[in-house]
Amino acid sequence: MKEKCGLVAVYSYSGKAVMPMIMNSLRALQHRGQESWGVAAPNYPPYKKLGLVAEYNYDFVHVNKSIVTPVGIGHVRYSTIGTSDFRNVQPIQIGNEFLIAHNGTITNSYELEKALGHEFATPTWVSDTHLVGLRLLQLLRQTGYDWFRSFELLSKEVVGAYCFVILTNKGEVYAIRDDRGFRPLCIGRHRDTDSMIIASESCALSILGADLERDVNPGEIIKMSKDGIESYVFSQQSRHAHCAFEYTYFAHPVTYIEGRSVYLARKNVGRELAKRYHPDGDIVIPVPDSARPAALGFYEESGIPFEEGLLKDRYGRKGGLRSFIQPSMEERLAVTRMILPLIEAVRGQDIVVVDDSIVRGISSKQMVRYLKNAGAKKISFLSTFPPITYPCYAGIDFPTKKDLVAYQAGNGSKSIEDINKGVADIIQTDLVGYNDVKGLCDGIGLPESELCISCVTGDYKCFKKMPHLDERKLKK
Repeated sequence: MKEKCGLVAVYSYSGKAVMPMIMNSLRALQHRGQESWGVAAPNYPPYKKLGLVAEYNYDFVHVNKSIVTPVGIGHVRYSTIGTSDFRNVQPIQIGNEFLIAHNGTITNSYELEKALGHEFATPTWVSDTHLVGLRLLQLLRQTGYDWFRSFELLSKEVVGAYCFVILTNKGEVYAIRDDRGFRPLCIGRHRDTDSMIIASESCALSILGADLERDVNPGEIIKMSKDGIESYVFSQQSRHAHCAFEYTYFAHPVTYIEGRSVYLARKNVGRELAKRYHPDGDIVIPVPDSARPAALGFYEESGIPFEEGLLKDRYGRKGGLRSFIQPSMEERLAVTRMILPLIEAVRGQDIVVVDDSIVRGISSKQMVRYLKNAGAKKISFLSTFPPITYPCYAGIDFPTKKDLVAYQAGNGSKSIEDINKGVADIIQTDLVGYNDVKGLCDGIGLPESELCISCVTGDYKCFKKMPHLDERKLKK
């Protein structure tokens, strides 16, 4: 199971062509999904490709010339339930009525498939997104309700984390965020073209020079049409469950989520880490790139000089990719191999390495080996995220327990001290230090009751019921 996708929808009320804005927004969201991308507009077939957004200039030019529209949606994908092949590239056409794109994971997709009965064919490769779309279409047809009411009914059946953008064949856009707010979704305005933009992150607005107006609230549907903007609340929950991993790793540093700067959250989490651990060190270095703000925060709190001891090779084809969201272990390692030590910075030094997380431990072990080969004397390896010992059912690639290095190292112990010692042995470094839940929450600036940290605590109360995954649908 793995997922982090990026969504964008643009509606120009001045009739301007929006596809250039959609394409550039998807480029800004590339960090959320690097397997495939797609765009769609009313009365045009969706344009979809495997790989990075407009990796070849032909795609960018072709889309902008051939799809001229004042309304459209786009998606970058990191696969969840369903295979990584072209059949599951989004947006997905549902009947002749609408297209749908999704960020999140629906854990009870098998139940949705059963609810469809024999009305629709569902091949074995079908994704959770496709099943949600088919069930929504079925409810629209069976009940005669409008989109708001139909999705309200669907929301009572769906278990998991989701943000959707839907484009109807009438040129209407619906944007939906689940009632726990697991995944981010925001709305902004591009004043020069009088366009409204909905996107997974505010960085997609920033690249266009658009203004962030607000987050789409958990349990809210936004409709954009020729009649303007409408809002409908389909569910309200007293407790939200914003994914803590968005703040420490997935979101872009320039993004704001729930009114909080991701960059400052990362710096503050680094500060909290420095309050907990006081390793001997000549320099502190980040694992590039997401851990850089945290390493700066650690330096500011600890006084240990900051250095760039590891650099990504930006000139190689894989230099700009993120190892964590690659679809296979071989591809993750290929990306990690593009991180190179700065020998003159690390040789003969006691080094404090700050990373956003230690999940499987494979990349961390490789970083330690690189630094030792470059002449580092002593290496302390610190993680801004607490030990991950449980699977994620809200859409992040935290695999089964046996693949989680903190679970392996702890031998059933929940003590951070025991886990630190065990992980240090596995990744072959002098010291490992995980953050704790309090340090994470204090750094982000949200209470534990407003965050989803089920992967740390094993507490899945933020879901309507205990989630489960249909093993038949898991990507092999």
